[in-house]
Amino acid sequence: MVLVAKDIMDPDVLTVDEGTDALACARAMAARHKGYAVLTRQGAIAGIVTEWDFLAKVVAEERDPAQVPVRTIATAQVDSCAPNTPTDVVVATMAEKGIRRMVVRSGDRVVGVITSRNVLANFRAYVDRVSSEIAGYQSPV
Repeated sequence: MVLVAKDIMDPDVLTVDEGTDALACARAMAARHKGYAVLTRQGAIAGIVTEWDFLAKVVAEERDPAQVPVRTIATAQVDSCAPNTPTDVVVATMAEKGIRRMVVRSGDRVVGVITSRNVLANFRAYVDRVSSEIAGYQSPV
């Protein structure tokens, strides 16, 4: 049984227009309990902003978040994968690139986001299932 991206992704993706100010974006993130927002430009992915971007590029620099367009603090290059990408590939990519979020897309459409929290939450249940299956194949001694 191989887990793939769609098995562990969160389909409830927070998206905001890239022209949104940082304050409005932060409020949307807080209201939805998300540590990120995917930025869009005319429906297409234009970037991703995380709580770290707000800390490092707004708060630490003492900028007024109502005056900061969120696109100016976001990462424009968004790492993504297809829904059927095996999770070992997703996790290896996240570890290699040092990212905590992977956007899952089908063509140009965002269908989910995998966070490091998703990976950890699903890993234990997966290991338990596989262990049970292996135990079922062992012959009694």
